Amino acid sequence: MTDATTCVIFGAGEYYDETPIVPNGAFVVAADGGLDHTRALGIDADVIVGDFDSLNGRMPRTGDRTIALPPEKDDPDMLSALKIGWSHGASTFHIYGALGGRVDHTISNIQLTALLAQRGGTGFLHGDGTIITAICDGELAFPENRVRPGRMVSVFSHSDISTGVNETGLKYELTDATMSSIHVNGVSNEFLHGNPARIAVAHGTLIVTFPVEAPIPVVTRRHSFTGDLGALDTSVSSALHDGTR
Repeated sequence: MTDATTCVIFGAGEYYDETPIVPNGAFVVAADGGLDHTRALGIDADVIVGDFDSLNGRMPRTGDRTIALPPEKDDPDMLSALKIGWSHGASTFHIYGALGGRVDHTISNIQLTALLAQRGGTGFLHGDGTIITAICDGELAFPENRVRPGRMVSVFSHSDISTGVNETGLKYELTDATMSSIHVNGVSNEFLHGNPARIAVAHGTLIVTFPVEAPIPVVTRRHSFTGDLGALDTSVSSALHDGTR
């Protein structure tokens, strides 16, 4: 079976010896130095995008599959990659090389999962034995798992306030809880071996981290979402000025 609604993005960050999985028919984007990784893995990217400041190998050939961006831009390379995947019909994104390395890039990529969730999409950041995702006004339903004890699942509010938070099937359960972006009360939970689990939020956006060996959750949403990620921006930022003057 082909999976035309999935986009796999290769970033320039750490891969932690994890072998990326590309579903048959998925759209593949190499974001800047992610091209080094697709080359090493023998994966042919559908589109290559970036300002190529993190690329170690040879520059990609110019052409329809290569989108060169200026370094002085508003959108990070990863957002541009997401926009390209979205424009090709993808709503689920598996992103490798988005964690580790520069902490500012890691924070940026986590924020981008929240953006996807608020537009009705889903992003999964893979790295260091962990997957990070976000859910807005909806639910992540994990099938029964074989996760060993001591492997953590944690939940954070990306929104200022998230209400109606429920966690069931985990070691510590929450019922109709309220979370905030400055009150950490969902860290270091655990799956129960062999049990399905559910993480839900009535109103708000949650960031969820879970072990890579856990099954990918089924995503459901309480309502439909509108909007998109915006148009691909290949221009130099208009907000820049010469600070040396």
